Amino acid sequence: MAAPTHSVHVSNISPSTTQQHLSDFFEFCGKITSIDFKQDSKEATVHFEKPSAAKTALMLNGGTLDGSQLSVTSDITHPDEEDTSTEPVSQSDKPRAAVAAEYLAKGYTLSDQILQRAIELDNNQGISKRFLSYFHSLDSGIGSRALGPDKTISGKVQETLSAATQQAKSVDEQRAISKTAHDYYTKALGSPMGQKVYEFYTSTSKQALDIHEEAKRIHAANKASTSSSSPTTTTSEGAKPGGDPSVPPAASV
Repeated sequence: MAAPTHSVHVSNISPSTTQQHLSDFFEFCGKITSIDFKQDSKEATVHFEKPSAAKTALMLNGGTLDGSQLSVTSDITHPDEEDTSTEPVSQSDKPRAAVAAEYLAKGYTLSDQILQRAIELDNNQGISKRFLSYFHSLDSGIGSRALGPDKTISGKVQETLSAATQQAKSVDEQRAISKTAHDYYTKALGSPMGQKVYEFYTSTSKQALDIHEEAKRIHAANKASTSSSSPTTTTSEGAKPGGDPSVPPAASV
């Protein structure tokens, strides 16, 4: 019996777009298993590991890659099933608004209509229980180690947070999405904007402006983390996470 396919059809692809560009663009949605790219017709089918990733990809219909507005469609409805596995949370577990913010932070162009689509998906589906559990545990775990029992980083917004976050470096990273994500969330929760960051990732009450603001925070964090490393050459409108730090902030895209 063939494994179920969680795929989307992509058309109106720019002549300058390569398969790697498509991979870089759609990997924000979740793990890609394969891409069938038709060079002659400039169409592609992107296959994902999880149906939730394919559903997120459909949200991007009308997004811009290499100057061309993509058409992203599917012949089937992809369910948003709650993942009950014991694996660490993945990219496809993130709120759709958070995924949209990551796109903007990397310089991709998403219209406010797409951002509103992301917000509506979060409102209709809610935020993954696995992601909420991860984020709550990160917040309380860091807070307890840095500030004392029953304390959270997001609830302690003051100038001492920077030092407190430094004290919490030993926090267990096994449940983090990745080392990069863990570092970003830790620093963001421990900043003066910690409460806003916490609400952005745990609440479905958002506006397009909130996504733009989070995109600017992510961009600033990416730029700071790569400022001491060698620059990465990019060949499309966006780059993989941790790539070119010169991408303009979200407000300008």
